[in-house]
Amino acid sequence: MTVFVWLVVAVFGLWAALRLLPWDVDFAWVQLVAFTPTVALLSLIAPILALLLRRWIALAAGLAVCAAFATAVLPRAFPGSNPAASGPPLRVLAANLKVGSVPSDALITLVRDLRPDILALQELTPTAAENLRTAGLGELLPFYAGEARAGVGGSGIYSRHPLQLTDLIDFGGFGQARATVQIPGARVDVVSVHPCAPSQKSRYQCWADGLTALPHPDDTPKILLGDFNATLDHARIRALLATGYQDAADTTASGLTTTWPATPWTFHGLPIPSVTLDHIVVDQSTAVHKFSTHLLPETDHRAVYAEVTFAAK
Repeated sequence: MTVFVWLVVAVFGLWAALRLLPWDVDFAWVQLVAFTPTVALLSLIAPILALLLRRWIALAAGLAVCAAFATAVLPRAFPGSNPAASGPPLRVLAANLKVGSVPSDALITLVRDLRPDILALQELTPTAAENLRTAGLGELLPFYAGEARAGVGGSGIYSRHPLQLTDLIDFGGFGQARATVQIPGARVDVVSVHPCAPSQKSRYQCWADGLTALPHPDDTPKILLGDFNATLDHARIRALLATGYQDAADTTASGLTTTWPATPWTFHGLPIPSVTLDHIVVDQSTAVHKFSTHLLPETDHRAVYAEVTFAAK
């Protein structure tokens, strides 16, 4: 039993160690590391097993592994530091439409309820864009920039304020619309984030390139929002945040709130733990006042919403 106890400790210890590395170990790890919060909870099995079997050294090692997981994961459940920003406020919403499947009336109802100033959509198809136009989205958010596409690669930004498309970050056919939005008192750089999903090894590179191409903070306030196809445990997201960004959910003690799958899924009969793939990321000089997720019909992602205030210029 001693060997078995140490094997359990080693498995969780290896996971905790790999999660700390600043690079992608392997394509398979890119998929697995998303489940780190679930594994962190399961890691309690190691010290409990060691305690029951009176393996004291293994118990100490198991507790050390749990401490490593706790250091990485638990801060997301507590409020982060928030600057005392006094500039223009903004409400933002992002939703993955799952190949345009979300009914237009459901999305517009959510927009009416939350009253976002900016709406970023992923997997925006031409049919979905036309349905939203017909249903009256333009009456709520009259300005638009982006490119609707058949399939999963479409991306769009709807705004209450004038905006101009500045780029379409595109790797592997996944467009990420980037636009400058002129709000009262500030100009904001907005990206509707959606790198390709690393569902197979051949798509790893377009996923990595799509995340790497996201802009870093500068003098213009930035908001990156949407389906990142990555969690706070992915090295590339940690590297992005290290450039001067903060995750809105993490800042508001909602960092363990999951967004995908929005409804229960199974893989070969086994339930898939929910993970946090959808984010709203802002400069560290921007204050985040509120974060929430919202269920929409016919999509496997929850919509994400935040209220922020920019630093005064």
